[in-house]
Amino acid sequence: MSASGLRFSARAASWQNPSRTAAAILTVVLMVVALLSGANLSPGEQEDRANRWVLPALGVIGLLSAILPAYDDRIDFWTIGGETIRWIGVALFAAGGMLRLWPFFVLGSRFSGLVAIQPGHRLVTSGIYALVRHPSYLGLLVNALGWALVFRSGVGVILVGLTLVPLIARIRSEERLLRTHFGAEYGDYARRTWRLVPGLY
Repeated sequence: MSASGLRFSARAASWQNPSRTAAAILTVVLMVVALLSGANLSPGEQEDRANRWVLPALGVIGLLSAILPAYDDRIDFWTIGGETIRWIGVALFAAGGMLRLWPFFVLGSRFSGLVAIQPGHRLVTSGIYALVRHPSYLGLLVNALGWALVFRSGVGVILVGLTLVPLIARIRSEERLLRTHFGAEYGDYARRTWRLVPGLY
């Protein structure tokens, strides 16, 4: 068999594992659901353009997170645990993906990939928002951690940690804008909730 054939066989074999196949199917399902959500990239009525650097930063980390964990798993570099870890990863990937997308549907067209105030913007403080102010970002982190664990990748876990840097910068920018727009209403809301994890942050 040729070298290219061997590489193809190795890649194909890597997806014969049920947990990795489950993660691949979940990825397609979550992408389809996201397309139906109504979320957008509108700058709206007011945008913090200085925060746009976060998008390429998250894009680079996301690209590395999509590629490196699977590669680490294939060459067995710095891998963690066994099949149990993989299935924990699948569960976290699914739960994080649903939590990531839930606010898309709650906010609809008011959910923008940019830090912006949209037309008719109102402050949502019920449901999951009664506990944490940024559930979609929490979902993103849980989803990314799940993906890393599906491949038992230590490097993937580190990349999840690196995601916190641009994500926290975005949270601070978003909260400044919301505080400016909603004033005391947002201040009261912020005092009774947590940013990401109740009791921690």
